[in-house]
Amino acid sequence: MSTNADVLTLAQWLSPSFPVGAFAYSHGVETAITNETIATADDLQGWLADVLAHGSGRNDCILLRAAHACADDAALAMLNETAVAVCACGERILETQLQGDAFARTTAAITGSSDKALCYPVAVGSAAAQARLDLDLTAALYLHAFASNLVSAAVRAVPLGQTEGQKVLAALTPLCDRIARDTRHDTLDDLSSTAFLSDIAAMHHETLQPRIFRS
Repeated sequence: MSTNADVLTLAQWLSPSFPVGAFAYSHGVETAITNETIATADDLQGWLADVLAHGSGRNDCILLRAAHACADDAALAMLNETAVAVCACGERILETQLQGDAFARTTAAITGSSDKALCYPVAVGSAAAQARLDLDLTAALYLHAFASNLVSAAVRAVPLGQTEGQKVLAALTPLCDRIARDTRHDTLDDLSSTAFLSDIAAMHHETLQPRIFRS
């Protein structure tokens, strides 16, 4: 594929209109809003920057890259087990599994690729490899879509103005690109999370009442 074709394919796959149900998940952001840890656009930007650089954002990028390099289904299955193992809690597992399953089924219907149920970053990385999409571009746009979805959740729940939300996303865009580049040579040994407040917020969300989002 040409780079332009890659961009258009990924724009479709990672669009809010692609039926993975991303709008239903806040990745623990709803808890942080409820306890007023996130009350402003600056709070949101700092929270998401930490998640991207030091938590599940970076981990997802490493998993996506590893999936892109998997030589066979057995390697992909082992990688998927690792993706589940690094999730901080039950809701995070459901979030990545349900979105990954929906993504795989939809891309299979469109492209004829495998519809094997996988965690979301693993499913995206595998599909990108089958479609021969540029890996750096796939990683950067995946992170941008991840951040965009959480910004959208905060716009609805804080609430923030749409313009404030877009300013936060614009400020995070260079970070998405940098993480995509910085993980080029990372391996599964580099998986880790020091975004502790995000992980704890995701755990507390399991008993949060009332709540809007599934995570």
